[in-house]
Amino acid sequence: MTINKVISTKVHPDHGTPILAGEERRRSQRVIVRVPVTLETTMSGQVVKASAHTVAVNVHGAMLLCKHPFDIQTKVEIFNERTRERASAHVSRTPRESPEGYLIPLEFEKPFPTFWQISFPPTDWKPTDV
Repeated sequence: MTINKVISTKVHPDHGTPILAGEERRRSQRVIVRVPVTLETTMSGQVVKASAHTVAVNVHGAMLLCKHPFDIQTKVEIFNERTRERASAHVSRTPRESPEGYLIPLEFEKPFPTFWQISFPPTDWKPTDV
């Protein structure tokens, strides 16, 4: 039996360009960038630290790649190794295993637009074919 995944699209009201399902729910633009981070949490009374790096970031958090999985809703402190900033966050969805490690979706406890120290595109920006 073959199952085909259907991706529904809508036309963006302002530009006439297709929007993939779920894209209109995105709260802020994602930027693909690799930033080294350290995650810190407490498990069974012990402080646990794990090195990771970002795959994509936004003002609400990041998708991380880490050798160690973290359960959904795990509260962590994320430490940006480049800027030396800290933020409180939690694992927002179940991590997915990949050949390189675990893809961990992390959400800040509150939006933190300056955490990554990069300029994000405007929220209405859409990439175009060149």
